[in-house]
Amino acid sequence: MKEQEQVGIDFLTQLNGGVGWYKQTSYNGTFRKNYAGMGYTYDSTRDAFISPQPYNSWTLNEDTCQWEAPVAYPTDDKMYNWDEATTNWKEVI
Repeated sequence: MKEQEQVGIDFLTQLNGGVGWYKQTSYNGTFRKNYAGMGYTYDSTRDAFISPQPYNSWTLNEDTCQWEAPVAYPTDDKMYNWDEATTNWKEVI
């Protein structure tokens, strides 16, 4: 079935008596950049759903509307967690 945002808007408007605003989200990210989740915000300028900022040091990628660490995640197949105190990845032992 082809996705039709207006069909959803019409249904929710009727269901809620016209209260609120509605934006369709997409599991595969084909529109509005990211699938909306709890705590996400909708940015009308970017037409995107944006997750909460995970750490103060992370910045928003304007193209993907996803948060990025100031240091790239290591590619050595080990597991890491972000350490905000050092603004670097810390190996999980």
